[in-house]
Parts: sequence; structure tokens; C-alpha cells
Amino acid sequence: MLKKLVNYFLQGLLFISPLALTAYILLLSFEFTDGLLRESLVMLIGHDIPGLGLMIIVMLLICVGYFGQTFIAQPIKRLIRKSIANIPVLNEIYSSLNDLFSAFVGDEKKFNRPVLVLINPEAKLEKLGFLTEHDLSILGLEDKVAVYFPHSYNFSGELFIVPSNQVRAIDISPTNVMKFIVSGGVSQLENKHLD
Repeated sequence: MLKKLVNYFLQGLLFISPLALTAYILLLSFEFTDGLLRESLVMLIGHDIPGLGLMIIVMLLICVGYFGQTFIAQPIKRLIRKSIANIPVLNEIYSSLNDLFSAFVGDEKKFNRPVLVLINPEAKLEKLGFLTEHDLSILGLEDKVAVYFPHSYNFSGELFIVPSNQVRAIDISPTNVMKFIVSGGVSQLENKHLD
């Protein structure tokens, strides 16, 4: 009887934990984002309206995104990049973060080409990753490509330079492949290509 109760407890924990953690992370994100403007808004309007700070930040980001797409913003972006390029440490930080964000959500998405890489031909060991650069001629590497391998249960990964003939494109949604890798292969892969 005790064994059954422990089993039911673990099953309940398995069922509720992902839901509870997701809700908790969303709540923390909401509280943090909404809290960024809370004091200023309370001073401005006299009382606290939950969600108003978040709504203002979202609207501001939409406006900045829209403005950033116009031809008027291009000279401003070039001026900012040129100014930052002259400051050594700031340039490295800014360019790295800019490239990282662009790789995920920019016009030049880099994690949108999932591939299967033959790591060990003798053992037929393969690894899922994302082709990030297919032309490495600047490094003097004509027949090699850059593949990024995300780590499971982590927000990090490794970049490998591999022979291009050991890389095979796969027709699965990049989002689905990323989820599969990050979950350590626990998430189920779907055949349909959604992205």
C-alpha cells in the first residue's frame, strides 16, 4: 500500500511540476517586467495598476521595432554601431550580443538549419545541431562548415568545425529540434515542418 501511495505521489509530482514551474517562471517574468516602471507610474498616476508597466514596455518595444524597420532608422543604427566600434570592450560585448539576438530573432536567423552530423563514422555516432556557417573560406577551410551543438538542459553549447560531407540537413522544424536537444531527447520530434 505504501509503495502505491509513493508511486501516486511521484506521478502527481510529475504531472504538476512542469505546470507549476511554467506558471512560476511566467509570474516572475511578469513581476520583473511590470516592476521596471512601477514606481514611476505610481508617482505619475497616483496608484498602482498591475500590468500597466508590462503593457507600456511591450508597446514601446513594438514602436521601436517598427521604427527600426524604417529607412529613417538606418542612419541612426549605423551611427550607433560606428560609435560603439571605437570603444574596445563595449564593441566586443555589443557585437556579441547583437549577433546572438540576431541569430534567434533577427532577419539573419542562424539557428534555422537543423542538421545531423556524423561524429564517429566507425561507431556511426551522430549528433543533432544547427548549421551556422557554410562558407569558412576566410579561415582557409574550404570543405568544412560551422555547426552549433546546444547543450541539453542548459543555455549553452559548443561550436564545431566539421567536414561538410559529414553534415546532412534534416527537414524538421528548427524549434522542434532545439526543444528535442535541450530536453536531452525527452521531447518528442514531430515530422511536420512548422517554421
